[in-house]
This record gives sequence, C-alpha cells and structure tokens, in this order.
Amino acid sequence: QVQLVESGGGLVQAGGSLRLSCVVSGLTFSPYFMGWFRQGPGKEREFVGTITWTGGITYYAGSVKGRFTISRDNAKSTVYLQMNSLRAEDAAMYYCAASSSYTNNYRNSNQYDYWGQGTQVTVSS
Repeated sequence: QVQLVESGGGLVQAGGSLRLSCVVSGLTFSPYFMGWFRQGPGKEREFVGTITWTGGITYYAGSVKGRFTISRDNAKSTVYLQMNSLRAEDAAMYYCAASSSYTNNYRNSNQYDYWGQGTQVTVSS
C-alpha cells in the first residue's frame, strides 16, 4: 500500500520559516517527480514545486521561487519543503505527490499518481 505522509505544518508568523516533510512508503518503483502542491480556502490546488527523485532537479512556481526549497533524502524516502519568508498568502493545506513517470507537464496535479493527506500551514500577519 502506497503511503505519502506529510508533517511539519503549523502556525507561523509572517516572515518566519517552516519545513515540511513527506515520507513515502509502499512504492515498488522510484517515482520520477515528487511534487508539492497547496490549496488555500476557496482556491484551486496549485503547484508549489517539484523535484526529480533521481537527479534532484527542482522546479518552482514563480510565487515561491527564492523563498522555498525542495530537497530529498533517498535513503529515508523523504522529501522536504523548506519555506522561508512566509507570507499570509502562503497559508494553505500543503500536499506532497508522487508521479510514476516523466512528464513535461509537472505543474499539473493530474500528472501525479499518489497523494498524501496534507498538512496545514497557517501564517499570521
């Protein structure tokens, strides 16, 4: 059974930092992309960033580039999302997701096969 379990969310002041983790288990193959998405109240789910599992190549949404960093520890089957300089508009439920194959449309949530349950990030101003 494939499981993606996020953790690390919480309440933080604007300008602060959080690090989210996503532990992957049950996959019988190495995913191609491990992505982070978020969904705020009344908003659609949006792409935050993604990392290739093997090469560690990262791609980010413009709104978080320079503030957020994705990394992975293959030995621990864990992907991280380091979030710095948090803003009120970053508040959302954050999800990690795994794609089983390459896609050049990695910003599209439909390209990801497995999802975690999410972890809530709240930013106070």
